[in-house]
Amino acid sequence: MKLRTAAVVLVSALAAAGCTANKELGGQVVGGSLGGLLGSQFGDGAGQLAATAAGAVVGAYLGGSVGRSMDDVDRIKANQALETSRTGQSVAWVNPDSRAEYTVTPTRTYDTPSGPCREYETTGNIDGRPTVMRGTACRQPDGSWKTVTEYN
Repeated sequence: MKLRTAAVVLVSALAAAGCTANKELGGQVVGGSLGGLLGSQFGDGAGQLAATAAGAVVGAYLGGSVGRSMDDVDRIKANQALETSRTGQSVAWVNPDSRAEYTVTPTRTYDTPSGPCREYETTGNIDGRPTVMRGTACRQPDGSWKTVTEYN
């Protein structure tokens, strides 16, 4: 039951994020939902509630910072890196509009019943600030890669 409720919350959050043109807000919604979902898997009673809340707050913060920095060009480049790069091979680019610099490195590849997934590390230099983001993305039926977890 807990997993079904979490899945409904996650799908609703993803749908809401897809409807917004604001990248930061979309990132916060998705990050907060994923963080809350992850946190809800720990503890019982009040401890579980605290873990869910902490996960949602951290996820919203991280998701918002990623959403602020990456645009569609960057997501396309990251998808290409996940699709074509060998594990351990980095792909770097500079966003032509924002001048933000990114490097994506797949760090582990594995199969799941629904298709391949890859753990990755993204380093970015955004407005002169270095940023490191790690996560796991899985290939979707349409061939795109969807981040399923993200953390610093």
